[in-house]
Amino acid sequence: MKFGLLMELSVPRPWTNNIEHKVFHDSIEQVVVAESLGFDQVWSVEHHFLEEYSHSSCPEIFLAAVAARTSRIRLGFGIATCVPQISHPAKLAEKTAFLDVISSGRVEVGTGRSSTWNELGGFGASIDDTKKSWDEFIRAIPKMWMQERYSHKGLTFSMPERAVLPKPYQKPHPPLWVAVTAPGTELDAADRGLGCLTLSFGNIGNTGERFETYRKRIKNCEPVGAFVNEQIIAANWLYCHEDKAHAIERGRQLVGGFGSAAAQISEIKGVYPASNYLEQGLLGMFRADPDNASARGKMPDGLCLGDPDEIIKVLKRWESTGVDRLMFLINYMEVLTQKEVLDSLRLFAREVMPHFDPEAAIAARLMLDTIGAEARA
Repeated sequence: MKFGLLMELSVPRPWTNNIEHKVFHDSIEQVVVAESLGFDQVWSVEHHFLEEYSHSSCPEIFLAAVAARTSRIRLGFGIATCVPQISHPAKLAEKTAFLDVISSGRVEVGTGRSSTWNELGGFGASIDDTKKSWDEFIRAIPKMWMQERYSHKGLTFSMPERAVLPKPYQKPHPPLWVAVTAPGTELDAADRGLGCLTLSFGNIGNTGERFETYRKRIKNCEPVGAFVNEQIIAANWLYCHEDKAHAIERGRQLVGGFGSAAAQISEIKGVYPASNYLEQGLLGMFRADPDNASARGKMPDGLCLGDPDEIIKVLKRWESTGVDRLMFLINYMEVLTQKEVLDSLRLFAREVMPHFDPEAAIAARLMLDTIGAEARA
């Protein structure tokens, strides 16, 4: 099992003293340290107009900055929004290929269609068409990457014959994924030969069966790209500290910060009775039901918040579901200091990672030994 980071770039008010500069650059430093510790991948979200919740509107720029300071860690679009009012598919093909070239083939491309009215409404997108446009985009983009020239006349976009440039460094093209939140989307991923990028934080008990269904279904897929990307990623929280009670309390504050920011956001389901947005989206996942007293303050099952022994127990359960990678949110709304975030990553790499990713653990040990030797010199 591999481990990575999920970067939201949340920025709490007041937006003074260049706090966005601090959040962005602290996040880049976190990825640089994570790579040195053996973490395998970083995913950068794409969101628009979501105050405090996420100011990550240009993931390609964040990932390019990361690429310039790293050499090994995989660079994930998590996710690129496949809605024509937000981005033309040729633009998505261009910028993902461009980053793949300058990073020497480290790009992974997550796809999706957004679940918030703030974003889709802000661009004037029709919520009834997003699934259609996503399906059309993910079939077109691999062809744009692989064919010298490409033309298309379709339902949600059309374009005359053009050479979409540059072409990706990875051949035939970077791995493709789809964000999976609502039940059933894992079937969409499997049918198209896409990786399953699960954004349902925690809740191990509800995910194992979905993962098993995905594994069975993808065996008979018709891939939209040149190959089948049979992999599963699950999102999670991480705060690792020697003091279990302290870790859980700080973790509770992290998750609470997420719920507080999400409370400002209108999801599609809450605005329109759209037939293709029946399920609660990611943002509402941590909101307590105000009419359910027992739900208040309750944490989802399976979060990586605790001391190393506790997190190892949780990860053993995740491992049993067949998940290939976990990607962690490691800070939110600046709840943790930069020192707390980096100390948590280092403790996780030293005490937890060796139980699940021995090769990465060896790299982490060498790095920590080097840091220790330099400190003693």
